Amino acid sequence: QVHLAESGGGLVQPGGSLRLSCAASGSIFGINAMGWYRQAPGKERELVALISSGGSTNYADSVKGRFTISRDNAKNTVYLQMSSLKPEDTAVYYCYANNIVNGIEYWGVGTLVTVSS
Repeated sequence: QVHLAESGGGLVQPGGSLRLSCAASGSIFGINAMGWYRQAPGKERELVALISSGGSTNYADSVKGRFTISRDNAKNTVYLQMSSLKPEDTAVYYCYANNIVNGIEYWGVGTLVTVSS
């Protein structure tokens, strides 16, 4: 089993910045992609950004140029630096990881990001 511990959510004004962190622990052998999804009220969960163990990244069009995903493999931690935040970025952000060996996907419990003045 893999446990994903998220931190860094909160309230920020439009145009502000916030950094999310997610640390993986447990049976982490085989973990490949890690990243973030988000779910806004009344909407479906959507991809924000993913990063592979080799550093390849994938971003949603809505966050390109504003969000940066990074990863510290030694710490089994993934980060999401969010800048130029907009009210429409308000959502619960979920950490995600997948195991390339057994195909299992893991999710964190989510952290709320609210962008409001």
